Amino acid sequence: MDVKLNAERALDVRPWSLPDIRNITQNRLLLHLFFWTGYVCFFGLLYGSYIDDYYNAFMIELIELPFKITLVYFNMYFLMPQYLLQKRYLEFFVYLLLMMLAIGTLMQFVLMPILIHPLICPTTCTEDNLTLYRFVKNVVNLGYLVSISAAIYLLKNWYSHQQSAQALAQDKLEAELKFLKGQIHPHFLFNTLNSLYSLTLKKSENAPEVVLKLSGLMDYMLYDAAAAKVPLEKELNYIQNYIALERIRYGNRVDITYTESGGIAGKLIAPMMLLPFVENAFKHGVSTETENAWIRVDVKVQGDKLTVLVENCKCLEKASKSHRDFASGIGLKNVQRRLELLYEGRYTLEVEDEAESYAVQLELDLGEE
Repeated sequence: MDVKLNAERALDVRPWSLPDIRNITQNRLLLHLFFWTGYVCFFGLLYGSYIDDYYNAFMIELIELPFKITLVYFNMYFLMPQYLLQKRYLEFFVYLLLMMLAIGTLMQFVLMPILIHPLICPTTCTEDNLTLYRFVKNVVNLGYLVSISAAIYLLKNWYSHQQSAQALAQDKLEAELKFLKGQIHPHFLFNTLNSLYSLTLKKSENAPEVVLKLSGLMDYMLYDAAAAKVPLEKELNYIQNYIALERIRYGNRVDITYTESGGIAGKLIAPMMLLPFVENAFKHGVSTETENAWIRVDVKVQGDKLTVLVENCKCLEKASKSHRDFASGIGLKNVQRRLELLYEGRYTLEVEDEAESYAVQLELDLGEE
């Protein structure tokens, strides 16, 4: 067995794989080498087929290449950032034209007669290459190269700005979501501590249980709720624990009904999304502790569709007014804003403000985008 293992290690047979394209595209030097290699090959073959001399065509392209590279990079890294992107268009075009004329002059009236004509192609290169017509044609050809490189630079610059804008928007979105979620936590904690305070004043035996449940809820808020999505089961358990705290507080004075149905397992939801509706029902609907008060919470899951109905009685005009404040104020706007940010186009929220009751129904698509 050891002999076989050593043989396999000696052979070191590994599957062959292509190089990672992302590494190549992120290497600027390689990209520039690819561009100029492609440029030389394309125009060397094109000009070589025209004069029927590929060797001379490629040699000319290689000798002229440093001048063309100088022109392209001077334009991309100086003229365009300093003038074109600053909307100084007249200066940009004047300086670019002067640079093209200077490079064209060096290539045709210095490089051609001194180096290319006597050393590379003494027979194929003629005096016609030194005419004004040929000079204008060469400058136009330089214009093609400058236009192609400038287009690549502008596309890259646009893409970079788009990425930066998206990153900025994402950072702003996350900050806004944290702010909206942060508005829920103190509100919830304040209400729960008020409940605990009431129980301790009454020397209730339920006070220790409230502390224990509050500890569990805080654990969820501080750790689980920090994630982008949590299992729906955890979110509903959180709601049930909250309701359990309120049952301890109100006892038999409030009839509380909570029901679940459908395939809840395996579904994910943004944390702390349902609490404001349930909390509002207790705070504004039955906080006066009148008799015959009731609250109903119904949760249904059908496929990827979650339906949550939270309904409560209106015990007094004070409670009714509080609900109107919630329906048009910060509470509902907070929830709606989170829904718009996280579930845009995938939810419906309906509010029914009746004379004797108040109901909120949320339908949410839990499917992946």
